[in-house]
Amino acid sequence: MDFLTSKRFVTTALVLLVLLNVTLLSVLWWQNTHQSGPLTRQFNRQHSFIESLALNKSQAISFQTLRQEHFLKIQPDMESIALLKNQLVEESLKDNIDTKKIEALTAKIGSHQAAIERDLALHFHELAKICTPEQRDSLKKVLNRITSHKHSMRMNQSREHHP
Repeated sequence: MDFLTSKRFVTTALVLLVLLNVTLLSVLWWQNTHQSGPLTRQFNRQHSFIESLALNKSQAISFQTLRQEHFLKIQPDMESIALLKNQLVEESLKDNIDTKKIEALTAKIGSHQAAIERDLALHFHELAKICTPEQRDSLKKVLNRITSHKHSMRMNQSREHHP
């Protein structure tokens, strides 16, 4: 018991904890500044999205809240689509494929995709309600750029896979 209560042990333990905390904070700082992972890219994209609309602080907070709610809302549909696509791949690689099963899987994927697109349109409407008329014009340009960029990326990916 004397060892655990000695001044030397307590001091050494505190110094060790401080060093571990500093190391952890350094690693976290390095990851945020040097790695561009999906979360960092999304934050940067969201930050530039908000800046390009010249939103005030309360508008920016409302935007961020709406966007987080939207992504949480569509996450189950996105996960369902991923699972259905996995099933579709499995079925398509079988020696004897079941075309009715493929039709059913693609129909389910389509219904989830339709729900996502409907939610996206409602989400855009909610974002637009936060904006001033001038900001809505900017929002329209940004959203058109985003949607056309996604479409062109899909087309490029399609061309890469099917030259």
